[in-house]
Amino acid sequence: MKRVAIVTGTRAEYGLLRPLIFAIREDIKFELKLLVTGMHLMPEFGNTYKEIEADGLVIDVKIEDGLDGDSAKSIAKSMGRALIQYADVFDEMKPDIVIVLGDRTEILAAVTAAMVASIPIAHIHGGETTEGAYDEFIRHAITKMSHFHFTSTESYKKRIIQMGEHPSRVFNVGAIGIDSIKKLKLLSKKQIEDYIGVKFNKKSVVVTFHPVTLENFTAEQQFRDLLLALDEISDCTLIFTKANSDKGGRIINQMIDDFVNKNKHKAVGFASLGQLRYLSTLQHVDFVIGNSSSGVLEVPYFKIPTINIGDRQKGRLMPESVINCTPTYNEISKAIEMAQDNEFLSRITTQENIYGDGEATSKIMNTLRKIDFSVVQKQFYDLKNSTIERI
Repeated sequence: MKRVAIVTGTRAEYGLLRPLIFAIREDIKFELKLLVTGMHLMPEFGNTYKEIEADGLVIDVKIEDGLDGDSAKSIAKSMGRALIQYADVFDEMKPDIVIVLGDRTEILAAVTAAMVASIPIAHIHGGETTEGAYDEFIRHAITKMSHFHFTSTESYKKRIIQMGEHPSRVFNVGAIGIDSIKKLKLLSKKQIEDYIGVKFNKKSVVVTFHPVTLENFTAEQQFRDLLLALDEISDCTLIFTKANSDKGGRIINQMIDDFVNKNKHKAVGFASLGQLRYLSTLQHVDFVIGNSSSGVLEVPYFKIPTINIGDRQKGRLMPESVINCTPTYNEISKAIEMAQDNEFLSRITTQENIYGDGEATSKIMNTLRKIDFSVVQKQFYDLKNSTIERI
């Protein structure tokens, strides 16, 4: 059996990885080791490691990174604390491969430790661009430290090859989040209403807004403009999911709490809805607004609009249902109008699913069964000497 370590640090990332985690656990060729860190272990973000345990999974190691704030200094120090712990964990565990998803600081720490220990790394959702966040740099750094790559589109596959990774190690499998949408039995409207404690009104909206980490001190003003625009939608239920532990995220969460306390008749806020409730809620809302990657990757599958605010997701391939706008009250208000336009709503019902067919898990598993985990050396793949097309 090959020992496969999977690292998860956030509620959203675990939701994406969940089908793969179960598939590896159930495969006789693999021994699953689950490493949990970051926001999962923080009370203010819902202690979401409990959701993992509620799924019947065994958490093999908890990595406490000691994050005590959302300043640049606090986040950098937490990366160092986590790196020290990963060095010990990997030395004792000796996994045959480490699997990670995305572009967060806690994942960079894990990958750095694995790379130094000569442990092969498989990276999911590489090759993408998010020009407004330092996630951009982290994602590409993880790509260069990784040995196998599972991308969500063909364009992202080409970008990773453009970065010098050999084509034989780069696999376009689609966005893994769509797997759960297709395979989970989603909850009814009444079940969601019972959980959130508010009835859906004539209109309903999911709101998820994170700070743009390459901008300093913009989160408060941008989110204030968003709240002003949302407050003007008549007969509308507002469902907020809170910001991550990113630089500047706590001010957004405080503003959510303040808004909800003043508008309990129409607004609710959650540190985490959990994957099943989040995806189920998307069935019953009119549109999603904010700047989460989910609005670009998963929400379009439901054929509802996403209003994507600002630069956090700038550079990603955008389905037709995504309405981009600047983070100002006037532009957000215009985007809200467009999200309710009948012609636009009719048009997006036939949009292409550019992020795949919901079979990413099986494609990843088929590849993991075939690849040689013992090969850790890499040779830079030079496009000048190849026929691979640049993106």
